[in-house]
Amino acid sequence: MVKTATLLFTFILVFAVGIFLLNNQLGLATAQADSTRLEESAGFDRYVENLAFGPGEKLYFDIGYGFINAGQATLEVVDLIEYSERPCYQIVSTAKSNKFFSSFYKVEDVVESIVDATGIFSWHFEKHVREGGYRADRLYRFDQPKNLVYYGKDTIEVAPYVQDALSVLYYVRTQKLKIGQSYFIENFTDGKKYPLEVKVHRRETIKVKAGKFDCIVVEPLFLTSGVFKHEGKLTVWLTDDRLKMPVLMKSKVLVGSISAELTDYELGEIIEF
Repeated sequence: MVKTATLLFTFILVFAVGIFLLNNQLGLATAQADSTRLEESAGFDRYVENLAFGPGEKLYFDIGYGFINAGQATLEVVDLIEYSERPCYQIVSTAKSNKFFSSFYKVEDVVESIVDATGIFSWHFEKHVREGGYRADRLYRFDQPKNLVYYGKDTIEVAPYVQDALSVLYYVRTQKLKIGQSYFIENFTDGKKYPLEVKVHRRETIKVKAGKFDCIVVEPLFLTSGVFKHEGKLTVWLTDDRLKMPVLMKSKVLVGSISAELTDYELGEIIEF
């Protein structure tokens, strides 16, 4: 139950990455022939058009394990701030177990990412985990001009425009996703580099508590050496419009399934640079 609960409240905070890191099942996936690599832009100072999100956006989710409601989570673009002398979005996600679930496994997690507003890449990431008796605080800082990450006492070389486990979702939302294509994004999480493939499967109309939405269905996968062991499958429904707002996330795990369903939302201000 402890592992299930940790998965339940973590995957909404860290998009695809949390599911596979907690399961510790990473492997090799085959990229499609018509794939698109998203880090091809040369130079540090890239520009990514963002018509999807901005300050003031807040998404509310119910977290479920099977038919059980276990708590709530939020994804919020808190503000536009200055960081490393650049305009950046302060993005915060929270997850909290409800009264019933807290009676045997209390969860209060907070994740924060500082995302460059013009290039949509990560500058800073921190995670504060409070799950049952488990406590963890992790922080790392990205030196994007030098392609380095400072994690504890370690300095790690990374690819240009590397994303953290939360910023990757917002980067995907800025892209013009095409059915049948795969998109590749470099990701750094908890001291390790994980190339991420996002497969775009199909269009689908779904109804959730927040309303009825036309969606694009995507599936995040990891690319690494070894045998691909996909014991958990994460599927994400993004609105089929400029917002690409996540309205539903589902993951099949070894026992049952977990989900995050959008219950309400507040749109943010789109800022041009």
